[in-house]
Amino acid sequence: MKILVTGGAGFLGSHLSEKLLDIGHEVLCVDNFYTGTKKNVSHLMEHPNFELIRHDVTFPLYVEVDGIFNLACPASPIHYQRNPVQTTKTSIHGAINILGLAKRTGARVLQASTSEVYGDPTISPQPESYWGNVNPIGIRACYDEGKRAAETLFFDYYRQYNLDIRVARIFNTYGPRMAPDDGRVVSNFIVQALQNQELTVYGEGKQVRSFCYVDDLVEGLISLFFTEGIHEPINLGNPAPITMLELAQEIISITGSKSRITYLPLPSDDPLTREPDIAKARQLLNWQPKESRGDGLRKTVKYFQELVN
Repeated sequence: MKILVTGGAGFLGSHLSEKLLDIGHEVLCVDNFYTGTKKNVSHLMEHPNFELIRHDVTFPLYVEVDGIFNLACPASPIHYQRNPVQTTKTSIHGAINILGLAKRTGARVLQASTSEVYGDPTISPQPESYWGNVNPIGIRACYDEGKRAAETLFFDYYRQYNLDIRVARIFNTYGPRMAPDDGRVVSNFIVQALQNQELTVYGEGKQVRSFCYVDDLVEGLISLFFTEGIHEPINLGNPAPITMLELAQEIISITGSKSRITYLPLPSDDPLTREPDIAKARQLLNWQPKESRGDGLRKTVKYFQELVN
């Protein structure tokens, strides 16, 4: 298949593009390089089945493809809050343009949605049936509500035009090629620890997150895309919760850092818990994460050691 990956030069998109090439597909990688970088895909540039186009999905794209993974959108709070109007446009206008392309070409299209559609959840773990608890006018709403609106568009295109859609609700993912300045907790902690700086924990560090190694997440995306007949949201993530304080201590231990932990006030609308119920992924995709957090963190630390030294 010839597969379009929007946001293909980003952290997740570059790993996905690499895996799709490995299993024999052609990849058309599209990115506007707002958060993605050419460096992430530089090792793919000589591959005969890889093509890179600089393009912003808020504008229509006229290409011929058989399948689409729509990953285009800044995913870390620092980046998506820097230009919230553009973030909302990327989610909504981008979805409209990509869905229009899929409708014209007859391509199957997967939307990279997010666990943030659940907001600050009142139940844990979060199943796909949970409608969420989102502040529609908060500083994170550009991302949370943008992704929720994109899901609405995907399911309306499915119902109205019988478009072959997939929707993956992605929980916290980490691994090599994360940007050191993206503000995500794993990259923050690792960079701070490697430089023997204080690790910044918000509140009392009791917020709960679940972290999935990038290779596992990519396997889940590909499995969802190629499994027939799944026209409902599917959670993809690692159902192994850990508090932020525990994560900080674990990273200090892995890096052998002399860093200490310091505490800052909680950011606005920061969810207190984020834990996926992946029963549907296990049942419908026969998928669950394989990489242990310790092994995944060690691989990620090795990447950042080469980056910051």
